Amino acid sequence: MTFCLDSTIIKPENNAKITNAIILLHGYGGDGKDISLLSMNWKRHLPNTIFICPNAHEPCSINPTGFQWFDLTKDDPNYILEQSLKAEKILNKFINEIKNEYQLENERICLSGFSQGCMMSINLGLTADQNYNSIIGFSGKIIDQENLKKRKKNSTNILLIHGDSDAVVSPSFLLEAKDFLIRNNIDIETHLIKNCDHHIPIQASSIALNYLLKKI
Repeated sequence: MTFCLDSTIIKPENNAKITNAIILLHGYGGDGKDISLLSMNWKRHLPNTIFICPNAHEPCSINPTGFQWFDLTKDDPNYILEQSLKAEKILNKFINEIKNEYQLENERICLSGFSQGCMMSINLGLTADQNYNSIIGFSGKIIDQENLKKRKKNSTNILLIHGDSDAVVSPSFLLEAKDFLIRNNIDIETHLIKNCDHHIPIQASSIALNYLLKKI
């Protein structure tokens, strides 16, 4: 099947039965191939899991070889929220295609992402009609707390990881997200990685894998 978003897909080895999916959303200016590198560390521990890494629907405005979930060239919170909601609609269609293709319910799907992809994963995960297996976010934030509070429909468990030296998305957003999620009765685990800037180090990948192994 052809999905509505071009995707890098890593299937289980030896034609093992697919019982779980991890959807990995790249950051601003990245692509599915970039974020799919996370699966290299995870797949041997998750033999029945398919990893699906879509390219966002728009070319990135400052890096035409990459993609964006929403435009960041305008520093306007209302514009960013509006664009992220458009991306949500496309991603929800994409996720429904995955669910139908592999016969999976939300509880068998983990949403994960880096930076802008983390922001989208949080919104997608918490506004769905049913809980997802989990949400794992790296170096992101909540796009608009008031909007998310109004639209929240479930309490999917969340893991958030951030570098303490991140100069692109401030680590203070991790603390803000944790406070928001606790106040909205969501089980949240957070990790601040020392001497880490805006990327996913091996330590963060290992923390995420250990979290996944408890959930899947």
